[in-house]
Amino acid sequence: MEEEQRSGYRIGDMPAKERPRERMEALGPKSLSEAELLAILLRVGIRGESAIQLAQRLLRDLNGVTGIYKTPFAVLCEQKGVGKAKASQILAALELGYRVKPENMDEKPLMNSPELVARMVEAELAGLAQENLWILLLNTRCKMIGLVKLYQGTINSSNVRIAEVFKEAVKKNAASIILVHNHPSGDPTPSTEDIVFTRSAIEAGRNLEIEVYDHLVIGGIGRFISLREKGLAFR
Repeated sequence: MEEEQRSGYRIGDMPAKERPRERMEALGPKSLSEAELLAILLRVGIRGESAIQLAQRLLRDLNGVTGIYKTPFAVLCEQKGVGKAKASQILAALELGYRVKPENMDEKPLMNSPELVARMVEAELAGLAQENLWILLLNTRCKMIGLVKLYQGTINSSNVRIAEVFKEAVKKNAASIILVHNHPSGDPTPSTEDIVFTRSAIEAGRNLEIEVYDHLVIGGIGRFISLREKGLAFR
């Protein structure tokens, strides 16, 4: 049986209130670190390395949760202490997490800050290998009334028709929209094409009386740039 050892003790030797599973039960999943959450999926460690230490090593060597998600199955299996069973559990759990989205649009989540927008979309967008353009539809109170996954590919005015950007916004009588797209490289710095595309969208929105409230570029978990905050394309 695989052992969970760290300088002579296992996770089972830790005080009950400090163990990941017990902490999750008492305080909820948000109270756990990424390493602790991953350790729960791993269940056990290997000789000389507890499940938490194994999780910490994977997060370090594979560049965090997003890096693990992007790691091919065969490569993840080759990581010391993983194997096919654990790799399957990890990738299945991450895939479920990345597919999470607001299921009940009647709740109309408030989207009045770049942080709130990024928090809602970054998990899924950060794991994609190609650029994707999403449109958040907002009402007059900056509450989301729709989410359109519009386009996959290079984001610029020559590839994405501006009319398509506003098609669902017009149908749903949205007061404003927020553009969101990802940079698979992990660098959220807006490109010249991103800025030009945003300006074109803002101008079209004025003609339709639908404000382009912001444009966010997502690089990874916790890595994003708001063009409005940076004063790019917005005046």
